[in-house]
Amino acid sequence: MTKKILFISNGHGEDTDTSYAIRALREAVPDLEPLALPLVGEGGAYRGIDVPIVGPTLVLPSGGFTYVQRSKLIGDIRAGLIGNTINQWRAMRSIAPIVDLVFATGDTFSQTFAFGSKRPFISFIASLSALYEGKLNLDPPLRWYFRSPRCRMVITRDSATAIDLKRQGFPRVAYGGMPSMDYLLPGGVDLRVPAGAATIGLLPGSRIPEAERNFRLQLRFAEKAVRLAAEMPGRKVLAFRAALVPSLMSRAVDLATAEGWAMLAKGVLRKKIAKGVTAEIRCYDNAFADILEASTLVVAMAGQAADQALALGKPSLMFPGEGPQFNYRFAEAQYRIHGDLSVLVGDRPADDEILGASARRLIELIGDDAFLAKAAEKGPQQFGSKGSSARIVETVLPILDAVT
Repeated sequence: MTKKILFISNGHGEDTDTSYAIRALREAVPDLEPLALPLVGEGGAYRGIDVPIVGPTLVLPSGGFTYVQRSKLIGDIRAGLIGNTINQWRAMRSIAPIVDLVFATGDTFSQTFAFGSKRPFISFIASLSALYEGKLNLDPPLRWYFRSPRCRMVITRDSATAIDLKRQGFPRVAYGGMPSMDYLLPGGVDLRVPAGAATIGLLPGSRIPEAERNFRLQLRFAEKAVRLAAEMPGRKVLAFRAALVPSLMSRAVDLATAEGWAMLAKGVLRKKIAKGVTAEIRCYDNAFADILEASTLVVAMAGQAADQALALGKPSLMFPGEGPQFNYRFAEAQYRIHGDLSVLVGDRPADDEILGASARRLIELIGDDAFLAKAAEKGPQQFGSKGSSARIVETVLPILDAVT
């Protein structure tokens, strides 16, 4: 008999995590009927795998990141946040009686919808972690939801959080991980990295127009880093490889030109720094996994991408942008969850001073063998590089079989 699961999520990263979980569940249960209710944005990750969306969607001015920039909340309300949320709640209550199980990814917002469905539910708290403070201090609603008999399991993204929640006495907790890692497979793209070069992955994010601003900051950073490297004994070669989404790739020439760079061939940006010194960045819109695998470290201005890099043992050098996502508050939280495996420079939107300091830290880090080795060892241990899909399937299927 066909089983229906309603997948609820509240954010771009949560949508992505959930979409990969759906892929794994579909492989295990071909007649599964997934339905999706993305609470933030248009649900592109669901549309990309042909999962029906059962409620209204709305692109908010904040991108859904009011928790890192509360001043954006007014703009979201003016854009229709309250009315859209009410309509999403009505859609959830309308569809809930015909689904067998609810699978909610995210924090209190999505978990409130799951609890309000009055159906058995699984909570995948991919955005919450004990790694921030050493203990996950859940707010009162979540503590109530997770102790409800209708909450059949709380799935965590990292093992430390699962251990912590069990220690706190929550009855049903399982470590899941990041299901996207199982689908993060290099495509064999030739990145044309010179022998002996340090490969630096540039990850400006995927949300336009923020990713455009981030990329311009990374262009300025790369220029400063190449200038410094040229002045160092031994003149270390830096191979910058940028992982861009197609919409950003299409704007790369204009953005680079505005920063004094030129595109000499498709995806190849260059800028003369000094006599005999030229900075080069090669840009790709089809080589994200290849760039992560090849990188010595990454310059990350994207949350999930930085986590994926660390899961592969690649540390991040971070500096804040203007946001709405990757501002100082978000970057600082990312830094805390990575612990001493990544580096954050600056406590405000990056200016020339912060970019210069970041360039100096880059030169130091690529020569710090102990730091790189620690990230290579502990990153996969902390986030788990592979196997999340199987763990989530093994957790969900017995619950799905048991519900009526």
